[in-house]
Amino acid sequence: MSIERMHMISLTSQFPCDIKESIRWVPLLSFLLRQSSLSKMAGKVISSGFRYAALPESYVRPVTDRPNLSLVSNCDDVPVIDFGSADRPLMVRQIGDACRRYGFFQVINHGVPDEIVERMQRVGREFFELPVEEKMKLYSEDPTKTMRLSTSFNVQKEQVHNWRDYLRLHCYPLDQYTPEWPSNPSSFKEDVANYCRAVRDLGMRILEGISESLGLEKEVIIKILGDQGQHMAINHYPVCPEPELTYGLPGHTDPNALTILLQDTLVSGLQVLKDGQWLAVRPHPNAFVINIGDQLEAVSNGEYKSVWHRAVVNSDKPRMSIASFLCPCNDTIISAPQELIEGGTKAVFKKFTYAEYYKKFWSRNLDQKEHCLEFFKN
Repeated sequence: MSIERMHMISLTSQFPCDIKESIRWVPLLSFLLRQSSLSKMAGKVISSGFRYAALPESYVRPVTDRPNLSLVSNCDDVPVIDFGSADRPLMVRQIGDACRRYGFFQVINHGVPDEIVERMQRVGREFFELPVEEKMKLYSEDPTKTMRLSTSFNVQKEQVHNWRDYLRLHCYPLDQYTPEWPSNPSSFKEDVANYCRAVRDLGMRILEGISESLGLEKEVIIKILGDQGQHMAINHYPVCPEPELTYGLPGHTDPNALTILLQDTLVSGLQVLKDGQWLAVRPHPNAFVINIGDQLEAVSNGEYKSVWHRAVVNSDKPRMSIASFLCPCNDTIISAPQELIEGGTKAVFKKFTYAEYYKKFWSRNLDQKEHCLEFFKN
């Protein structure tokens, strides 16, 4: 007997009438139980269509850990690198300078067609506009799942939640993962697959440039990282009633090698930490933001820094960002190449596998101040 049926029997037994009269109540009770079930589901995500008048207590950050939005300045000198430039030596120097000074940069003329980007953005918005009961078919709090809708970051471990829902997808190899992707909206699989292919190609070209900027042959870093996995997070940040009290995501570094971020061109929210100051990164037209992740800091022997960044929310409009992650092969040994530790230079980090690192990263809260890489230093 189903739990719903047991509930109905329990409820009807409370009415002072004969069994025939009780049966008349079954359709109404069934409806009420379904509404209650939907309400509980909607409570697990914040993209339910409900407009909050005040921030729920579970999202309120301690006074010492709030965005302090009035103290944030614009990052007016964000490195913007033209990937269509014919002057490759100049482009490589610009990549190296950006990786050393900022840990991130933006790329234009990157070769990803506008139509592919626009379709990706549209299908992402369409997904989060679906009825909550449709989206909740994909909901899970299990970080080992290769496709899931979830919320915040790690709701089973964290003390305070983040004002974010997200759809997480594994994307490489495509033929392995696309069958489990959402089939609603109807164009989701095709549009997202096309985007994944184009972004992966861009990522490999960026890794070649990063390798050259370290004085290495262009294929060295790609060989170290192995047959890289590719993940995607379609992030949805609903309108927030009190954005000064919470985060979309608190300050963190990315545990992977390279992150290719497509910002919302209408609503900004990305901030980066530079010289102890949080700076707002305004979206650049037709650009991707490229973040150096923890694995590239390790491979560069600490010369390039994994950038601390966060997402803030606003009270006027929802915001969407699409982050694509290139991740080393799980059993690849992460270490700096011999060329970077010659002449008496010591290896900053121990050798480790990406699987070991990722397990450690997920065992902690996202907003812990100590960098996960600290656990892997020599």
